[in-house]
Amino acid sequence: MRPASALLAPALLAATTASVLAFPVTVESCNRQVTFEAPPTRAVSNDVNLTEMMLALGLADSMAGYTGVSEWVKLDERLRESTGALPELSPDYPTKEVLLGADADFYFAGWNYGMRVGGEVTPDTLAAFGIKVYELTESCIHIMEKPKASMEDMYNDLLNLGRIFGVEERAEALIADYRQELADFIASLPTAQTAPKVFVYDSGEAKPFTAGRYAIPTALIEAAGGINIMDDVESSWLEVGWEPVIARNPDVVVIVNYGQVTAEEKITFMRENAAFKDIPAVVNDRFVVLDYVEATPGPRNIEAIKRLAAAFLPS
Repeated sequence: MRPASALLAPALLAATTASVLAFPVTVESCNRQVTFEAPPTRAVSNDVNLTEMMLALGLADSMAGYTGVSEWVKLDERLRESTGALPELSPDYPTKEVLLGADADFYFAGWNYGMRVGGEVTPDTLAAFGIKVYELTESCIHIMEKPKASMEDMYNDLLNLGRIFGVEERAEALIADYRQELADFIASLPTAQTAPKVFVYDSGEAKPFTAGRYAIPTALIEAAGGINIMDDVESSWLEVGWEPVIARNPDVVVIVNYGQVTAEEKITFMRENAAFKDIPAVVNDRFVVLDYVEATPGPRNIEAIKRLAAAFLPS
């Protein structure tokens, strides 16, 4: 009987050999250097956008499952097709027991994307069990200083995942495609006279939850030709008062669609609240809806920019 390697097509065998020879690899994860002696084989991702990053790189066969989706959002048709038989190990943030029960060797998550500062699931607590962690770049602001959000955050995560799993060329090609698609789209946009002022309405009625300087919607809005009215707020996703929203007079409101309160219900709340009646976005009915998976770092960010740009065009 031939050895198993002899059954591989020559190109696949060469790629496999090259992948093995590329290790060990070291990547920067927030303020840590993490070394991988070999590609993970029992990876777990938390949240719908991080899971889609893994799937975009063709890493389903290296995954034990995903967590943190159904408590907040539902998989759309594209994601249901991509996840295939992958199980959801926990509807919310996983516990250590969930990850150990899945025999996980890798956890792709972020601060407030599956981990909490001081919580029971962190890179330090999982290290004792041989589970290595890569942290979502956008989320690093919770534990260190970093530049404001940009598309480079998402590209950085894809490239690092490519290196971790031995598919760096695949990651580079995907990033190059995203860069070109975005550059071509931006070049096609008409020159705007005035950048619209934009408010991101995630959730909350007494106080809105929104995106500050370090959250990816700031980068999406800027790429689409607008300005996030909370760009000067030195935070990522945060709760603010309605007073500064009203004072900053947004031209457009971006609704993040997820959770039990629908996008239409959020729009109705703003339309029917007398406090917002003079806000240009409400007066002119300029609302644009982004699904959660589009408004968080991931492969659908380019689509989100295109939808925002269309909404920013003068009517």
